[in-house]
Amino acid sequence: MELLTDAQALTRWSRARRASGGGIGFVPTMGALHAGHIALIHAARQQCAHVVASIFVNPTQFGPNEDFSRYPRTLEADQAMLTAAGCDALYLPEVREIYPEGFQTRIQLPEISAGLCGAVRPGHFDGVALVVTILLNRVQPDVAFFGLKDYQQFLLIERLVTDLAMPLRVVGVPTVRESDGLAMSSRNRYLNPEERQRAGALYRALLAARDLRRAGEGSPELLEGVAREVLHAAGIERVEYVAVRAARTLLKVATVTDDEDPVMLLAVRLGSARLIDNMVLSREDGA
Repeated sequence: MELLTDAQALTRWSRARRASGGGIGFVPTMGALHAGHIALIHAARQQCAHVVASIFVNPTQFGPNEDFSRYPRTLEADQAMLTAAGCDALYLPEVREIYPEGFQTRIQLPEISAGLCGAVRPGHFDGVALVVTILLNRVQPDVAFFGLKDYQQFLLIERLVTDLAMPLRVVGVPTVRESDGLAMSSRNRYLNPEERQRAGALYRALLAARDLRRAGEGSPELLEGVAREVLHAAGIERVEYVAVRAARTLLKVATVTDDEDPVMLLAVRLGSARLIDNMVLSREDGA
């Protein structure tokens, strides 16, 4: 795996691979990699001849009281995982390369970033949109791969790429889970053993709402209520949100119908970790 530490090296790598044909797949990350990230690499490997990942802990998407300074940084282990997964190159820029002196551009998607994580983390999605735009412009991939665990983020990036007419395809890769259903996340390592055991309730809460939906329930309030009950029963009291929204727009729905599958999204605080998850509450075939 080639290590690319500056934009010039990345440009040379991308031009050479594009000339050889087969397409470039790109997986942007903030490092502290786990099996969920590797699933993105595998998806890129299946669809593209050349795969490049990036590791950049982006300061513009962290709020003043968030965990930028202590966000896990495990570069040596990350490189080993990427190499084993068949990644061809790793772009590893410094902050000053992404945001050079005098940088002042901002990018906002006010509708899709409103509410949910956007309400709890003001400015977060502005930072995400900005760094993703920069990275996509630098890499010039044919396909970019993002995890669906960050569902609001995925929809935002889809909208960003469409609105700016970027010549690439965005692919969402299903969430990879631990044995108890907890969505894999770099922040899971913040959990102590007792918190980690309770964290499995996030998945159980989503399953409870899905089962109620499959039984025919169409009230968003009742679907949200059953999920909250599961979280509270597990001793998870700091619930930021549990919300049923339209899957493509994240707009509130008065009643869940079969015309569009709703998505349930939730976010909680458990110890020093902030955990998010989601599930599309589709009806079973014929139900």
